[in-house]
Amino acid sequence: MKPEDIQDLKELIEFLKHHGVAEFDVDRGDLKLRLKFSQPAPALADLTRAWATTPAAPQAPVPPSHAAPEPLAASAPAPAPAEDLHIVKSPIVGTFYGSPSPGAASFVSPGDHVEKGQVICIVEAMKLMNEIEADASGEIVKCLVTNGQPIEFGQPLFSIRVN
Repeated sequence: MKPEDIQDLKELIEFLKHHGVAEFDVDRGDLKLRLKFSQPAPALADLTRAWATTPAAPQAPVPPSHAAPEPLAASAPAPAPAEDLHIVKSPIVGTFYGSPSPGAASFVSPGDHVEKGQVICIVEAMKLMNEIEADASGEIVKCLVTNGQPIEFGQPLFSIRVN
């Protein structure tokens, strides 16, 4: 690393600490960086505001964001493991959306059969819509979060009865 790269990294670390970011990953070409701090992360809105004030690389057009959160399903704890259900967990921090756009039908509902790799929801992170795919085939038993709810990395999203 060049001295200016080390200085940039130090500034990035200070920025992340100042804004209370718990984890940060970046993967650009041959640069792969993962930082993990022991302090709690701020709300996604605070993080988005913080990034809006710093220069960023241009991004592809973003689909319109969901205007008002609509309930998808009641938020509830994960079902008892005795039911032998597979839990789909969020791979990222962001905002959960169960449909591709406001007013559109949900990707999946309880009782629906899904195949591994099928899109089951969207998690919006940093104004980017990330499609989340089922990591197992089976029947959707329950949606464990509500539409528009902020979610954390590793948070349970759906329970699936594996076939």
